[in-house]
Amino acid sequence: MLPLLCALLLGLGPAHAAPAGHEVTFLPGLPKQPSFRHFSGHLCIGPTQRLHYWFVEAQNNPQSSPLVLWLNGGPGCSSMEGFLKEHGPFLVQPDGVTLKYNDYAWNKIANMLYLESPAGVGFSYSEDKKYATNDTEVAHNNYLALKEFLRLFPEYSKNDLFLTGESYGGIYIPTLAEWVMQDPSLNLKGIAVGNGLSSYEINDNSLVYFAYYHGLLGTQLWKDLQTFCCSEGKCNFHDNSNLNCTLKMAEMIEIVEESGLNIYNLYAPCAGGVPGSMRYEGDYLVTHDLGNSFIRMPMRFSWRQNLFRMPVARNKVRMDPPCTNSTAPTMYLNSPEVRKALHISPDAPEWQVCSFEVNRSYKRLYTQMNDQYLKLLGATKYRILVYNGDVDMACNFLGDEWFVDSLCQKVQVARRPWLYTEGGENQIGGFVKEFTNIAFLTVKGAGHMVPTDQPLAAFTMFSRFIKNEPY
Repeated sequence: MLPLLCALLLGLGPAHAAPAGHEVTFLPGLPKQPSFRHFSGHLCIGPTQRLHYWFVEAQNNPQSSPLVLWLNGGPGCSSMEGFLKEHGPFLVQPDGVTLKYNDYAWNKIANMLYLESPAGVGFSYSEDKKYATNDTEVAHNNYLALKEFLRLFPEYSKNDLFLTGESYGGIYIPTLAEWVMQDPSLNLKGIAVGNGLSSYEINDNSLVYFAYYHGLLGTQLWKDLQTFCCSEGKCNFHDNSNLNCTLKMAEMIEIVEESGLNIYNLYAPCAGGVPGSMRYEGDYLVTHDLGNSFIRMPMRFSWRQNLFRMPVARNKVRMDPPCTNSTAPTMYLNSPEVRKALHISPDAPEWQVCSFEVNRSYKRLYTQMNDQYLKLLGATKYRILVYNGDVDMACNFLGDEWFVDSLCQKVQVARRPWLYTEGGENQIGGFVKEFTNIAFLTVKGAGHMVPTDQPLAAFTMFSRFIKNEPY
């Protein structure tokens, strides 16, 4: 039925606005239905791929408000995480049944498009069940999905456009921007990346310093790392061929990733407690996956590597990023009433926060994003924001700060605190350093999912970026 529906939709001319069949008219779990319109459905990408989107109009003046695309990372994790737990208008509650309105929803100032990508993630699927993909294919498919969305919603085709994302979105967003900036029909104004993977090497090297100066590594291990991994004042913790360095890095990784610390927020508890090797919930084997953590070492004998080799027990594997709990959104989105309300195809899989299959078969083609950022900066007309919660270890602030510095742009505003207002008082939101057309910003006390941990500070930051106001 869906291919026929896609064919019929493809036959519609651009004059048709906002497909009526995609509008969400009643959403279960809300105390009161929203005053703004929202839409959910599948975008037809090529002959087989059906990417799920959830689009919420701006709460005020949607016609003139910018359009913002949001992508979560993984690779293989769902953007519904961003919608239901970070900055969407409705936040899922622990009971997995009810929703609460978000006082700091990003659609208060922008039209927000949440896309589940690539196929195989969340409610997105491919009719041929082929889910092996790579960075360049995903970038192109995300561009095609954006074009298809604007064909269905032509009233937003001229609005200011921003591309935003988190974590592996550090790869998704700049590579998508390469496509979008070549399309004169799209009104791209800028990109924002939160706690993004920008460079494997810089991320790895900076994490060791982060860990030591946050009290995670003892003085002896730190001395050993300096002895075996550093020479002539330069340290290589990323791909050092020295066996002693590799052994000491394995100790470091054991502490940071496998000891029970919350890699996404050092100061938050670990949901589920200190993780064992594996656990079951019902019929599911719940594994701790690559999630949004990206350390690549020459000697990977840990559970991360073994995960890819193990048989899929009971034919069901659910990947939860370490120390996180996806039970509530999983319960909510898999409710038959919710699936119906969101116009989810019967062919779409059961929703999971991250896809084991997509992650396992995904081919990472880029090790750094310098070329993509320099291309955007070279155009001199796009605004870029790189922001980081300062207690995240998966993609730590120090690494992204080093990455932005490595682009060698002219400093416009020296590093300084930025402020936001809470309860009538100014508070330090973090620190910001501004270059020509790019800013690097930290959010104090936030982890990997910045709007979850510091919603008001995150909303203030987002608003100033979108409106091109001083931070």
